Amino acid sequence: MALVTPVFFDSTVLIAGCIEVGAAGESAQRIMDAVADGRLRYIHTAWHCCLEFYAVATRLPEELRLTPAEARHLLEQELLPRMRVHQLPENARHDFLLQAERDRAQGGRIYDAHIAEIARQAGAKIVVTDNRRHFTSLLPHDIRVLTTAEFAAECRL
Repeated sequence: MALVTPVFFDSTVLIAGCIEVGAAGESAQRIMDAVADGRLRYIHTAWHCCLEFYAVATRLPEELRLTPAEARHLLEQELLPRMRVHQLPENARHDFLLQAERDRAQGGRIYDAHIAEIARQAGAKIVVTDNRRHFTSLLPHDIRVLTTAEFAAECRL
């Protein structure tokens, strides 16, 4: 499939797509294979997702865990060259915090809200994640939120 709409990958896609975590990661691995061989382009992510990839990859159970060097290598050689990486613009931070307060975001939910806002600001039309309920705030903005299995099926991967 020649995908031409901006697609945003959450860290769940990066992690399961780059580290063999078993059957649960098969869709993410098919997606990342398609990114690696150029069948999927216009992929966006957040710097926060890259950092989360590193954090999770280096603290997985021992049989799956990457060393810091391996995690850095995957980021620098496999992920960053194939994706456009975004951060929340400085002039959007105040409004983001006001919205988080209005939404009564608490605890770690602020991180997902932050990633969702970065995806919206980046112009994503689709967000791919295996934590769909964390990104429902995007639905009123006409941004589709798909699981890796749904996205892989739509792309016929």
